[in-house]
Amino acid sequence: MTQLCRTMFRFNIRRRFLRRVSILRRYLRSLWKQILSCMIGKSARYRDLPCATVSPPFPAAAESGFASRDIASPCCDYDKDPLDLVALKISVLGDCQIGKTSFLTKYTGLNHVDKTLCVRGARIAYNIWEVRGDESSQNNVPIACKDSVAMLFMFDLTSRCTLNSVIQWYQESRKWNQTAIPVPIGTKFDDFVQLPIDLQWTIASQARAYAKALNATLFFSSVTYNINVNKIFKFITAKLFNLPWALERNLTIGEPIIDF
Repeated sequence: MTQLCRTMFRFNIRRRFLRRVSILRRYLRSLWKQILSCMIGKSARYRDLPCATVSPPFPAAAESGFASRDIASPCCDYDKDPLDLVALKISVLGDCQIGKTSFLTKYTGLNHVDKTLCVRGARIAYNIWEVRGDESSQNNVPIACKDSVAMLFMFDLTSRCTLNSVIQWYQESRKWNQTAIPVPIGTKFDDFVQLPIDLQWTIASQARAYAKALNATLFFSSVTYNINVNKIFKFITAKLFNLPWALERNLTIGEPIIDF
């Protein structure tokens, strides 16, 4: 009986030891899987954005503008808590066929709805609302403009009637939002520079006068050559968060004007 007890005692000790070894192995295996998952997950979630392949032929077409390179950059950190994301609304208004949709697609991508940036460690999501220029879309102006932090008033630089409409769009939008940053934007600059120089001067002078009346910064832009597309949203970000702004005024006829 004593011998049997000793045998059972040794057997129980061995079984406990093997059980603990098995538990330790499972723990280490699980830990290693988590480490691999994190490594693979990060490499899958981060990607480089494609660079523009067309070189702008205009001297003032550089898409910089901030004193620091890392003030605002595309943000792809999906691991962070969604509650840390600050959502801001931007409205886009203007007549039909002036390039609003192309402009937004150039900036945000094909969905042209949201754009997420990292601004000094904070994640900012721009939710962009485009109002079509036809009569049926006039009822959408209130919902598009309410709570917006900025309103883009776009016009075709080659069509003066769309420039004349900017004041009407501004007056209508101000009924629903008194605080948003107004930004008049002339589109199709690459077509605009093909016009006679005296007509360019007339249109530019009228656009500058309107921007002064709106107490706003004026941009001439081109989607085709990516002129002043990203820069406009950098300007809005700088104004909203009081960030350093190193943009220079450009009033030279034949170049993409920036007036403030």
